[in-house]
Amino acid sequence: MEIALRTVRDEDLPLFFRQMTDPVALRMAAFGPQDPADRDAFEARLRRIRASRDVLRTVVADGRVAGSAAVYGEPGEREVTYWIDRAYWGRGVATAALRALLAEVPERPLYARAAADNTASLRVLAKCGFRESVRARGFANGRGEEIEEVVLVLDA
Repeated sequence: MEIALRTVRDEDLPLFFRQMTDPVALRMAAFGPQDPADRDAFEARLRRIRASRDVLRTVVADGRVAGSAAVYGEPGEREVTYWIDRAYWGRGVATAALRALLAEVPERPLYARAAADNTASLRVLAKCGFRESVRARGFANGRGEEIEEVVLVLDA
C-alpha cells in the first residue's frame, strides 16, 4: 500500500468529520472534543489550524483519503496527532503517515499523548521513536470518564 501526505483540501473536511465522529474510534482515541457531533465547532477548529503555523496533512492510502496527521502547539511543546479511518487500522497506515510527518517537521522535541489502554497507538508512537515520559489521569470526552493517559516524547 502506498501511503503519502498532502496538503488538506476543502473536500477532505467532510471525510475528516465522518472519521472523527466514528463512535468506535472516539472511544479508542478517548481524548477528543467535548461534542464530536458539533460540526460548526469542528469546522471552526479546522479553519484555525489551517490558518496557523501548525502542520495539518491529509493521509492518502493508495489514492484514497485515509485520515489526517498534524503537528500543533507552541515551540518546545508541539504535539503530534493523527486520526486514521477504521477501515485502515492494523495495516501500517498510521505508522507510515507519522514517519512521513516526522520527516516533514524536523523540530524536536515533539510530544504525543494516548490513552494508556490504546496499545495500537502506543505501538505506532514507539515504532516512530517516541518514548514514554509520564503518565497522568485526565477526563476523556470519548469515554465520559477519567482515564490514564500516557505522554510520550521524541527527542533529537
